[in-house]
Amino acid sequence: MEEYDDIRQGVRALCAHYDAAYWRGVDEARGFPEAFVRALTEAGWLGAMIPAEYGGSGLGLSEASVILEEVNRCGGNSGTVHGQMYNLFTLVRHGSQAQKDHFLPRLASGELRLQSMGVTEPTTGTDTTRIKTTAVRRGDRYVVNGQKVWISRVQHSDLMILLARTTPLAEVARKTEGMSIFLVDLREAIGHGMEVRPIANMVNHETNELFFDNLELPADSLIGEEGKGFRYILDGLNAERTLIAAECIGDGRWFVERARSYAGERQVFGRPIGQNQGVQFPIAEAHIEVEAADLMRWRACREYDAGVAAGASANMAKYLAAKASWEAANVCLQTHGGFGFACEYDVERKFRETRLYQVAPISTNLILSYVAEHLLGLPRSF
Repeated sequence: MEEYDDIRQGVRALCAHYDAAYWRGVDEARGFPEAFVRALTEAGWLGAMIPAEYGGSGLGLSEASVILEEVNRCGGNSGTVHGQMYNLFTLVRHGSQAQKDHFLPRLASGELRLQSMGVTEPTTGTDTTRIKTTAVRRGDRYVVNGQKVWISRVQHSDLMILLARTTPLAEVARKTEGMSIFLVDLREAIGHGMEVRPIANMVNHETNELFFDNLELPADSLIGEEGKGFRYILDGLNAERTLIAAECIGDGRWFVERARSYAGERQVFGRPIGQNQGVQFPIAEAHIEVEAADLMRWRACREYDAGVAAGASANMAKYLAAKASWEAANVCLQTHGGFGFACEYDVERKFRETRLYQVAPISTNLILSYVAEHLLGLPRSF
């Protein structure tokens, strides 16, 4: 959309300094794009959602989505930075005045990073209300015990938002009650009741298992009201799903452009392969589906920024965009033929990266279940 052209141009100008060779090198080394993240922070993009009085720009989810979309559209991987975006919305909306005064200026300047959110557990998956990690109040401390899995970017974050049960499930009237969220200082927690074990995976995505053994947190690390954490975390998850949708839109546009360019240049049997309908039709279809998914992204963004319930739109945007980007990835790989498997073309790297979003942060099946139950009135399937 034209109203965000300044943001798009600014992000593209920054990304021009981190080309395909840079991202290829990070992927090959299974490393973290530290230089890119630092540059994005110093340019103010990672603190763009922080209110101006704390050193940010006070932008909304719409603008944040454009930032992440452009990173992926330029061939980068915004999965390395998106955590700070959606975690900031949780802190800005639900943090205490003291928490915002202390942390937001440091997050805006880049002194601190808030890249991690600890929700998922090995035995519960997306059945969040049945998490087993507990936080028990003892005087002026909370004592945390339990386990989390698939928790990303812990190694490159100073802070983490943690969801834990503060009231046993058997003692609450509704299973969504009795959970609370905490702002954990990872620098103090790791090695002092919290253990981190990296999980090797098919994508260069830094993710981990976390183990809590009597981790003590100060009482003022509680975000919002005790027992209301599930509602707060949903707010962050809706932002997360919408931002993931925007990333997938960026991926989809990258794949379509790469396929279009290659199909126009590659000559076989004395003519460009893009002249053949069997090649051009799938590319055209991928383009249509990416553009259609983009419309739902904007609906979700505007609902969220307006403060209205955005759960349905956020889920549908994530579903459509992840599907469109994955289909575009397949088309791009097929268009390139054997060269699509060569690392130097970057297609195989982006192919792996966008495949993740068919599974995370919520699987397509769970979104379909949500729509069936909450929008169509069908019986709950799980």
